[in-house]
Amino acid sequence: MAVTVSSNLSRPMPACIQRQSVRNIPTGTTVLHIPHSYTKLRLVLRKSLAQQQSPTESLDVKRLVDFLYDDLPHLFDEQGIDRSMYDEGVQFCDPITKHDTIDGYLFNIKMLKVRFQPDFLLHSVKQTGPYEITTRWTMVMKFVLLPWKPELVFTGVSIMGINPRTQKFCSHVDIWDSIDNNEYFSLEGLVDVLKQLRIYKTPDLDTPKYQILKRTANYEVRKYAPFLVVESKGDKLSGSSGFNNITGYIFGKNSSSEKIPMTTPVFTQASDDNLSDVSIQIVLPLEKDFNSLPAPSVEEVKIRKAEGGIAAVKKFSGKPTEEVVRSKEKELRMALLKDGLNSEKGCLLARYNDPRTSAFVMRNEVLIWLNDFTLE
Repeated sequence: MAVTVSSNLSRPMPACIQRQSVRNIPTGTTVLHIPHSYTKLRLVLRKSLAQQQSPTESLDVKRLVDFLYDDLPHLFDEQGIDRSMYDEGVQFCDPITKHDTIDGYLFNIKMLKVRFQPDFLLHSVKQTGPYEITTRWTMVMKFVLLPWKPELVFTGVSIMGINPRTQKFCSHVDIWDSIDNNEYFSLEGLVDVLKQLRIYKTPDLDTPKYQILKRTANYEVRKYAPFLVVESKGDKLSGSSGFNNITGYIFGKNSSSEKIPMTTPVFTQASDDNLSDVSIQIVLPLEKDFNSLPAPSVEEVKIRKAEGGIAAVKKFSGKPTEEVVRSKEKELRMALLKDGLNSEKGCLLARYNDPRTSAFVMRNEVLIWLNDFTLE
């Protein structure tokens, strides 16, 4: 399952730069009236900046691309980003925040660091215009001020404008994948934040490792690392047939009577289009090695390595009945088809909680593996 990165962008442009002037340029420069499309934005911005550049000036964009690759991973750590590479009047805008000074820009970063403890993952940095660099990223945050510490996930691109006079960044516009209206102030953006504050109960147990590549309004795209499972034949996606066999293995019914720690989630996997050929699986602890695991004592139980890969994931709460699970699978597959993504047949249901958990806080997920995913 290959993952490639494209720089294609086509979202509407935030209003905060509809009337933007590049700082540190000669008096009398025309204020930009930016139209509502990034294609037009680029054309207007490039033309304006080109007019401000004297023939003797040269701009080493590759140097700035390399700088961002090195600097942005420090966005929320103790080192922080290099202030000296930004104009004093750098303009920042995302769907719910805007600033027009370097002090405001850095204050926003500090506020996010203190309140949300962000985990920032930089996917790519590319030149997308003569005076423009576009980055793609994932940011996962925990809202530590709430007792249940909900996880907020944002993915998208940042369009970084370059001032050719100072050869520093003069603008930074964030575009979120999860909403259509990225203009400031976006009510859709605010609702997107508030929806993520709901309670999902995730046990503090070992779980398969993954990176979130993209979060849309309807699903996440994750890159899973390989993991080991103990599995047995199941009866249906929402069923528990075979569960006693696989829990028996981790509770000591194996060739060395070894007790293995419980993990989360419990998977049921359907490998056919009708979602009828089902197995039930428990993920084995991440430190376990396939060759050193004890053999199952029951013939119906198998140990298998799941190769991981790219999966689309739809999260939901409530009791995962067969009707609900099949409905969620259908919704996810239709969304993938609409977005032009190539999906494999079958699906997995991930159940993170004990069945006695309150339905309101249950964390359930439907996963569908993808082929040749392109991160745009």
